[in-house]
Amino acid sequence: MAIAIVTRDERLHARVTREEKEMIETAASLSGTSASEFIRMATRRAALNTNREHGLLTLNAESKQLFVEVLLKPPKPNERAIAAARRLKQEIA
Repeated sequence: MAIAIVTRDERLHARVTREEKEMIETAASLSGTSASEFIRMATRRAALNTNREHGLLTLNAESKQLFVEVLLKPPKPNERAIAAARRLKQEIA
């Protein structure tokens, strides 16, 4: 079984108030982690959520190719799509 080794080479520095530091340390203690680990995990979660909210999308090469092909040559609408377009046109007319 292979074991992944993760190295953390990068540093971030942030100034916080005394109250913020105490709050972080308390939350970390309640979570059973260090303040450093708590901050790392909380900021990671916040960054993932923010990126998701702003529509950050990554595609593999095959998906990128399919996406471009559909943009360049969109498929013809089927009967359900045509019926939906008619209903929409009637509702907004």
